[in-house]
Amino acid sequence: MKFLLDENFPKAAVSFLEGLGHTAFEARVLLPRGADDSALIREAQDREAVLLSTDRDFYHALSLSFPAHHGVVVIALKQPNRQGILQRLRWLLESVAPEELANRAFQLRDSTWIARPPLADSEATVEKE
Repeated sequence: MKFLLDENFPKAAVSFLEGLGHTAFEARVLLPRGADDSALIREAQDREAVLLSTDRDFYHALSLSFPAHHGVVVIALKQPNRQGILQRLRWLLESVAPEELANRAFQLRDSTWIARPPLADSEATVEKE
């Protein structure tokens, strides 16, 4: 799969994703610093990539502005840190089939998650920690 990391997503996610055989692009390399959300969304669309962000606005905005997209994953932790963000990303990759990401927005929180449109209960399981 291909992923585009917004400028606030941990750089460590690049090596994490590439280690799993994915392709990772960084907005901080491809776009001007502080590029607006629509530029980031277009970049993800052009690269056929799932957008990874810590900005909750993408959970709501992407599906409304771009009904057909490659997916968005927002990791919204109370106290975000690299380890916590990568842990939630790992959970998603292990729990949700790649084909379920397209045209869907995910918001992963400290201990809960939501998807829009929702996944059927049988399609994803919650990690037992």
